[in-house]
Amino acid sequence: MRIRSFQGLVPAPEHAAAVAAVPYDVVNREEAHALAHDKPLNLLHVDRAEIDLPLEVDPYSAEVYDKARENFLALQAQGVLVRESEPSMYLYQQSISGHTQTGLVATCHVDDYEQDVIKKHEKTRQDKEDDRTRLVGTLSANTGPIFLTYKSQPAIEAIIRGIQEETQPQHDFTAPDGVRHTVWRVRPGKAASLAALFEERVPAAYIADGHHRAASAYRVAKERRQTDPGNQDAHWFLSVLFPGNQLRILPYNRAVKDLNGLSRDEFVDKVESIFSLKYSTIKEPARPGQCCMYLQGQWHTLELKHASDASPIDRLDVSILQDGLLRPVLGIDDPRTSKRIDFIGGIRGVEELEKLVDSGDHAVAFSMYPVTVDQLMAISDASQIMPPKSTWFEPKLRSGLFIHTF
Repeated sequence: MRIRSFQGLVPAPEHAAAVAAVPYDVVNREEAHALAHDKPLNLLHVDRAEIDLPLEVDPYSAEVYDKARENFLALQAQGVLVRESEPSMYLYQQSISGHTQTGLVATCHVDDYEQDVIKKHEKTRQDKEDDRTRLVGTLSANTGPIFLTYKSQPAIEAIIRGIQEETQPQHDFTAPDGVRHTVWRVRPGKAASLAALFEERVPAAYIADGHHRAASAYRVAKERRQTDPGNQDAHWFLSVLFPGNQLRILPYNRAVKDLNGLSRDEFVDKVESIFSLKYSTIKEPARPGQCCMYLQGQWHTLELKHASDASPIDRLDVSILQDGLLRPVLGIDDPRTSKRIDFIGGIRGVEELEKLVDSGDHAVAFSMYPVTVDQLMAISDASQIMPPKSTWFEPKLRSGLFIHTF
């Protein structure tokens, strides 16, 4: 696959921590406002510019995108975001609680996205895709990177380790959530070597997180081919590429608001007819094929089994639960659109599941075993689509530490 350096915008060193923002799609409007209203340099004022407008303003209105552009230009005029002197790649390391992952920041080509060299495992929602397409087009910039992974290549990782040992970080700070973010600039010669190795040894990359951002970059590139055909930079989009063996996936748990008209005993009887069920004090499954269910103050373990000839997608615990219980028993026919089911990222812990059920807001919750990176790659290789909310990658990439413009 193709990667290349880019001459982008980066925060002035003294502003990096203030600019770095959580991904736009992990917070709602109220949460984004709470995080950034008293932090004027935070990139959420660009990625979620509705936080600077009255609540009655539609977040998809022209006013929001105009405000995003105004804020983006202001950060540049103030010297908060500065233009690099030459095209560069970067290393981006994140560390928390003994876990460390190091990715290569570069741009990828939209043709690789179109031709499935960059593989997908998730469907996009039209409204979310339209929103990011309009923002990227308005700014002529990718403000948030696509989170990509690839099958580990020792030669690439060796170069990356050497750069870390030989180079002083450009940014190094710990965010309020405890994640340490460290950035190194890659010298041109090393960048050329890494680009050559990716083209030679990495036949495919996989979207871990950022399907809407990737689809939006592709759509803007198609538009610019018509309106600005000479602008080759518009055909590349910002990415961070991590070796799969460094990544950590947390579970994406489920909570359902009612028992679909069943009593507690009727529901338990139906579950027992489908899966092996027993009372337990275990709150988190210990292995694939196991799920923990919380119902009326009591935890249970479920044993989930798949057919020996099941496809990669049908082997997923979330698929077995959906097809065996959520759809036929609880009536959750389409979890993408149903208002009766909520998805809770594993970062919130099982305590959040207990809280939802104990409060009466939800009737039952399911604690899942996380999908593995190998499963994600196998499903993407098979051109299959994961059930919604199957993976929660942690830590999340920060936006604003590198911005690709075109």
